[in-house]
Amino acid sequence: MNTINLFLKIWRQPGPNMQGNFEIYEAKDISTEMSFLEMIDVVNEQLTLNGKEPIAFDHDCREGICGMCGAMVNGYAHGQEKGTTLCQLHMRHFSDHDTIVIEPWRARAFPIIKDLVVDRSAFDRIIQSGGYISVNTGGAPDANSILIDQRAVESAMDAAACIGCGACVAACPNASAMLFMSAKVSHLALLPQGRPEAAKRVIAMLNQMNTLGFGNCSNEAECEAACPKSISITHIARMNREFFKASFFSDEK
Repeated sequence: MNTINLFLKIWRQPGPNMQGNFEIYEAKDISTEMSFLEMIDVVNEQLTLNGKEPIAFDHDCREGICGMCGAMVNGYAHGQEKGTTLCQLHMRHFSDHDTIVIEPWRARAFPIIKDLVVDRSAFDRIIQSGGYISVNTGGAPDANSILIDQRAVESAMDAAACIGCGACVAACPNASAMLFMSAKVSHLALLPQGRPEAAKRVIAMLNQMNTLGFGNCSNEAECEAACPKSISITHIARMNREFFKASFFSDEK
């Protein structure tokens, strides 16, 4: 088993309204087979044994599907590997005696709670503002009887892969939530069940996003590069079209 020794420069912040700073820790004898979060677990065990406060970080499934984990690693959301969540980033991608800078998402809409943990409930409020689909399709056989173009199905499924981790916001120089928003809008707008309330949904979600402190999209495409599910910015174009149509032809404002 190969092991490496690392220096970690980690953002420590005791609470939301408290001053934070970077602190340097040594991570010794780290297996290259470990995930990034397992490496932090090892560091936390040592901190606890030494009577020090462990590093607070978000995690849940550790299988890359829940969106809970997330931090900037050497300036990259979830690290530099493409299509990878932080919990699926393995230490074999680092070299012996590397210095790794780890910090939380930086966005006004994601206030820091403690250390690497941020409050991403703004995403929940955006989703809640979109309401729900009220189309009554009956049982599964009735729903499955609705014919849908295969291209629309595939595109909707690609959008639905969004796990709401916030990497797009953290990577964007404007802290925009447009990729997240467009994924949530697209996966419903592409399907017939989501069409009846599409106008109401996109206007309500965009209005909510604008009140929560997110920035505007300036087509930097950093969000697409950082997304662990490789969601395309073409969904942003679709969301813009949905919004323009809703603005011109709908009573929803």
